[in-house]
Amino acid sequence: MVWKPSEKEEEYFARMEFEKKKKEEEEKQKRLEESERRKLKELHRMKCPKCGMKLIEIDYKEIKVDKCSGCEGVWLDAGELETVSKLEKSGLDKLFSVFTK
Repeated sequence: MVWKPSEKEEEYFARMEFEKKKKEEEEKQKRLEESERRKLKELHRMKCPKCGMKLIEIDYKEIKVDKCSGCEGVWLDAGELETVSKLEKSGLDKLFSVFTK
């Protein structure tokens, strides 16, 4: 006599198979996204978000300010705006004088 799984057993194994394949697909997608994110980061690293030209990093009082070589836009990294806002007026004037022509 040949053993045949019950309907509930078939349903259970089908669900387990689906969950396994779903998890594998999610992991594959996550690896792909991480890889894609790294590629995009390398492509855009130190490039102006406005015009795409190279950013020049200027270090002023432990604040690394990025200035575009093309459109001359000024960019700050996370947390740097808070640091700039804590500068005294004289320090702030000196920082801005770095960027004036």
